[in-house]
Amino acid sequence: MASEHTVGFEPADELAKDRESVRRRFWIKLKRVVAKLPFAEELLAAYYCAFDRQTPRHVQVALLGAIAYFILPFDFVPDMLPVLGFTDDAAVLATAIRMVATHITQEHRDAARAALKRGIGGADAGEA
Repeated sequence: MASEHTVGFEPADELAKDRESVRRRFWIKLKRVVAKLPFAEELLAAYYCAFDRQTPRHVQVALLGAIAYFILPFDFVPDMLPVLGFTDDAAVLATAIRMVATHITQEHRDAARAALKRGIGGADAGEA
């Protein structure tokens, strides 16, 4: 039975357990929507942190849950709505990042910035 604090997040929790699926689906969705995301660099830095072997497991779990919510095909606010579409994704990601901010290193941020400069085209599931 889900508590009131977890209602709606169960699919993201399940998806987050499958790291390879998260990795693959993340890049597919990111490439499709990156131009609309004002938080693309933070999202990528969180991604690199989540898949960094040096990142503690509890931090990886928190970030993978937030990233899984981003890639789910349904949302509380549909992503296709102009301006509002990614507000729920941004809120979930911002919360996760705030919880684990000390673990997102300058190296993760630099990798995110480099991926954006490449236009995401050179980034793929093999990078992390």
